[in-house]
Amino acid sequence: MNEILFVVEEAEDGSYRANAVGQAIHTEADSLNELHQEIRDAVHCHFDEGQAPPLIRLHHVRQELLTL
Repeated sequence: MNEILFVVEEAEDGSYRANAVGQAIHTEADSLNELHQEIRDAVHCHFDEGQAPPLIRLHHVRQELLTL
Protein backbone atom coordinates (compact mmCIF):
# COMPACT_ATOMS: atom_id res chain seq x y z
CA MET A 1 0.00 0.00 0.00
CA ASN A 2 1.54 3.30 -1.11
CA GLU A 3 -1.01 5.64 0.42
CA ILE A 4 -4.08 5.84 2.60
CA LEU A 5 -7.06 8.07 1.83
CA PHE A 6 -9.03 10.01 4.43
CA VAL A 7 -12.34 11.74 3.83
CA VAL A 8 -12.36 14.99 5.84
CA GLU A 9 -15.58 16.78 6.77
CA GLU A 10 -16.23 19.91 8.77
CA ALA A 11 -18.78 19.42 11.55
CA GLU A 12 -21.52 21.92 12.34
CA ASP A 13 -19.55 23.15 15.36
CA GLY A 14 -16.53 23.99 13.18
CA SER A 15 -14.44 20.97 14.18
CA TYR A 16 -13.16 18.43 11.66
CA ARG A 17 -13.65 14.69 11.30
CA ALA A 18 -11.58 12.28 9.23
CA ASN A 19 -12.39 8.71 8.23
CA ALA A 20 -10.01 6.42 6.38
CA VAL A 21 -11.35 4.66 3.30
CA GLY A 22 -10.94 0.90 3.62
CA GLN A 23 -9.44 1.04 7.12
CA ALA A 24 -11.04 1.36 10.56
CA ILE A 25 -9.32 4.67 11.35
CA HIS A 26 -11.37 7.64 12.55
CA THR A 27 -10.29 10.84 14.27
CA GLU A 28 -11.37 14.41 14.90
CA ALA A 29 -9.91 17.75 15.96
CA ASP A 30 -10.81 21.41 16.44
CA SER A 31 -8.58 22.74 13.64
CA LEU A 32 -7.08 21.45 10.40
CA ASN A 33 -3.54 21.67 11.82
CA GLU A 34 -4.57 19.56 14.81
CA LEU A 35 -6.40 17.15 12.51
CA HIS A 36 -3.27 16.61 10.42
CA GLN A 37 -1.35 15.57 13.52
CA GLU A 38 -4.21 13.40 14.80
CA ILE A 39 -4.36 11.60 11.44
CA ARG A 40 -0.61 10.94 11.49
CA ASP A 41 -0.85 9.61 15.05
CA ALA A 42 -3.86 7.42 14.20
CA VAL A 43 -2.14 5.91 11.15
CA HIS A 44 1.01 5.27 13.18
CA CYS A 45 -1.01 3.49 15.90
CA HIS A 46 -3.14 1.49 13.45
CA PHE A 47 -0.33 -0.18 11.51
CA ASP A 48 2.48 -2.38 12.77
CA GLU A 49 6.00 -0.92 12.74
CA GLY A 50 7.14 -0.35 9.15
CA GLN A 51 3.74 -1.27 7.63
CA ALA A 52 2.12 2.19 7.43
CA PRO A 53 1.82 3.68 3.94
CA PRO A 54 4.30 6.49 3.25
CA LEU A 55 1.61 8.88 1.95
CA ILE A 56 -1.63 10.12 3.48
CA ARG A 57 -4.11 11.70 1.07
CA LEU A 58 -6.91 13.94 2.38
CA HIS A 59 -10.13 14.42 0.44
CA HIS A 60 -12.03 17.41 1.83
CA VAL A 61 -15.80 17.19 1.47
CA ARG A 62 -17.84 20.34 1.95
CA GLN A 63 -21.59 20.50 2.08
CA GLU A 64 -23.49 23.54 0.87
CA LEU A 65 -27.19 24.23 0.88
CA LEU A 66 -28.78 26.39 -1.78
CA THR A 67 -32.29 27.72 -1.63
CA LEU A 68 -34.51 28.62 -4.55
